[in-house]
Amino acid sequence: MNFLRKVYTVYGMLIFGLLFLVFFFPLLIPIVFKKQFRLIGVFNRWWAKSLFFLIGIPIKVEYRQSLDPKKQYVFAPNHFSFIDIPTMGLNSHNTIFVGKSEMETVPLFGWMYKNLHITVDRTKLKSMYSTLVKSLQALDEGKSLTIFIEGGIYTDQPPKMVRLKDGAFRASIEKQIPIVPVTIPHNWILLPVEPMLLHWTPTKVIFHEPIDVTGMTLNDMNSLKEKVYQVIDDELRKQNPNASF
Repeated sequence: MNFLRKVYTVYGMLIFGLLFLVFFFPLLIPIVFKKQFRLIGVFNRWWAKSLFFLIGIPIKVEYRQSLDPKKQYVFAPNHFSFIDIPTMGLNSHNTIFVGKSEMETVPLFGWMYKNLHITVDRTKLKSMYSTLVKSLQALDEGKSLTIFIEGGIYTDQPPKMVRLKDGAFRASIEKQIPIVPVTIPHNWILLPVEPMLLHWTPTKVIFHEPIDVTGMTLNDMNSLKEKVYQVIDDELRKQNPNASF
């Protein structure tokens, strides 16, 4: 069985690489023409749908409330697997990502990611501050953001989340942009961190009701974090009734 999973994983990596080559040139458009940033979300969505289709993974995207296509949001998903990134690409709302700077080290892909999205090195205070400034600027430019609120894949007990980072909540409050909790309940089974082998499992992503932050200040940040944590944690428990929390 492990041999088959290894073959499946290699196949999945090849498909990801081939799709990267297919979408590389279209993604140059928003890199060269900055005002076309909405195309980032469009191409990411095509890429993500193509990936899951070609590796044979059924997908279900659930919205607990319709999102206003004309409004900006900060999307705040949990993060247990590397395949969470293409999963968030399924979002019907066009966004850019705030992700770890390690992505920049991947040849060619890293260059593209750095020019399309916002990266952060959480080991450096200067990088964290710069990322916050860039995130606030992106919101000023009319962009929506996707920020993995655990700051990376840190849990050693999925589907139990770790303590949430401040970035998404600070950006949401400072710019008075609604924050959308997002639950990705099963990717820790589909592609675990250890061993990092694909396991055929349908993927699902749940976009919860946006939380209005109008009138909130940074003094409300901890209560907002707790509210978002509770929404996602409750859903994770519901979707994984046999898991240990």
